Amino acid sequence: MANTVSAKKMTRKIAKRTAINRSRRSRMRTFVRKVEEAIASGDQGEALTALRAAEPEIMRAAQNGIVHKNNASRKVSRLAARVKAIAA
Repeated sequence: MANTVSAKKMTRKIAKRTAINRSRRSRMRTFVRKVEEAIASGDQGEALTALRAAEPEIMRAAQNGIVHKNNASRKVSRLAARVKAIAA
């Protein structure tokens, strides 16, 4: 348990930041899930629209430090490849 004033303040700040990060991570995962559901349905148009909406969300999460930049790029790349594969 925090005893000093500064330690108590840090626990408050960490709790607030954790809530923000959890919200952003959840939002990113929701967008990714929408793309995956569209891919599973086999509708390329819908999947492409979902991917266009998800890409900025994923990159924004990387910018805010929720996921690593390379992780975000890899996620976008793999989703794009799967959307592209629907047409084939």
